[in-house]
Amino acid sequence: MSATVLIVDDEKNTRDGLRNALEGEFDVYVAADAEGAMQTMETLPADVLLTDLRLGGEDGMSLVGRALQLPKPPVCIMMTAYGSVDTAVEAMKKGVYDFVTKPVNIDRLEILIKRALKDRATQKENKELKEKVTRQFTIDGMIGRSPAMVEVFELIKQVAPSKATVLIQGESGTGKELAAHAIHHLSPRAKEKFLAVHCAALTPELLASELFGHEKGSFTGASERRIGRFEQAKGGTLFLDEIGEIDAATQVKILRVLGERTFERVGGSQTLHADVRLITATNRDLGKMVAEGTFREDLFFRLHVVPLTMPPLRDRKVDIPLLVETFLKDTAAENGKPLRELTSEAMNAILEYDWPGNVRELRTAIEHGVVMASSQKITLRDLPAGLRSQKEHPVAAPPSGLNLQETETALILRALDDSRGNRTEAARMLGISRRTLHRRLKELNISKRSNLST
Repeated sequence: MSATVLIVDDEKNTRDGLRNALEGEFDVYVAADAEGAMQTMETLPADVLLTDLRLGGEDGMSLVGRALQLPKPPVCIMMTAYGSVDTAVEAMKKGVYDFVTKPVNIDRLEILIKRALKDRATQKENKELKEKVTRQFTIDGMIGRSPAMVEVFELIKQVAPSKATVLIQGESGTGKELAAHAIHHLSPRAKEKFLAVHCAALTPELLASELFGHEKGSFTGASERRIGRFEQAKGGTLFLDEIGEIDAATQVKILRVLGERTFERVGGSQTLHADVRLITATNRDLGKMVAEGTFREDLFFRLHVVPLTMPPLRDRKVDIPLLVETFLKDTAAENGKPLRELTSEAMNAILEYDWPGNVRELRTAIEHGVVMASSQKITLRDLPAGLRSQKEHPVAAPPSGLNLQETETALILRALDDSRGNRTEAARMLGISRRTLHRRLKELNISKRSNLST
């Protein structure tokens, strides 16, 4: 099947001449203006958009911007007069594949179109490969290929079918609520509700009402009965985030729910049954709080049936390329920008950063970069100031944009450089086993170009 080329030019002679010259090689359509071009592409997706820079009404630059937002965007090639070359170069920064000057050399144009189609096919294959890799290392929205995350995934799969209470621990921003969602979605309760309560955001009185409900008139402002989350989540899962912040009285009530599966609404006397799976999370050390007397020991053991620890991002940097790929795709789509990758300089800065805010901070940084980017690549200057100010290490940077294999190679080379070629130390820095490092060195053909020791 021939590739489809849409020619847009407000001069009829130019349109017809180009169509006659190209239709032996391609399926060619023509339009006189931007509106006609968009109508054509919305009904018949084009593989290549060949548009003049200057059109009557909406110009070619604007048309390219609209075309790149289509579900199946075309490769865009700009035609321009000699005096408009600077403008055409600027257009290339905004998504135009290449440009040709008028009068158009047909032989050169055919070569350019075929090269563009070949590059597009290669990009599609790379995209499909990246998506396959991402799916392989994803569980219910959580992404990771590091040993620490593989261990988390395995634990989630093992505990999800059970009725056990799970305590998820980890720093802020590590994805504790995502882990709770994953447990719920892989459990027999998946078709029922998943409700979350952030305990630290509520006063003790409001938290008790939120969890257990209240009867009308039970306290000032209780103008009607309220059904609490334990009732609302019947048959499903209730996730209590920041469980370490709850007061002593609420701790007692939750302990009763876990022990007897019953509770009463605030101000009520009717005993109600709690049919919920309870998952809790905290960034605090509950064991230390028990020792200090600020958290009940018996409740701690009830919550701690299956502990799950989310690793900080600084200990799983091998996961960063996958996370960046996903966040870039999502935020670029949300903001309507045709962004595909980061420059090596920007990616290097991301790999060097320690991410105190963990995955949440990384997503925010990528969103910041998407908003600030003025080309198809996120550059270093597009990232938040904290990332731009750190020392750069070119050896860790991939040679071209965001490429998963190149980035992994760069990470390993950086670790080997910092450890002076010591594999054991490099594996520790990467958060992987020495055996895994040895396998990746062989697969990536790194051992032949590095001076390595044990």
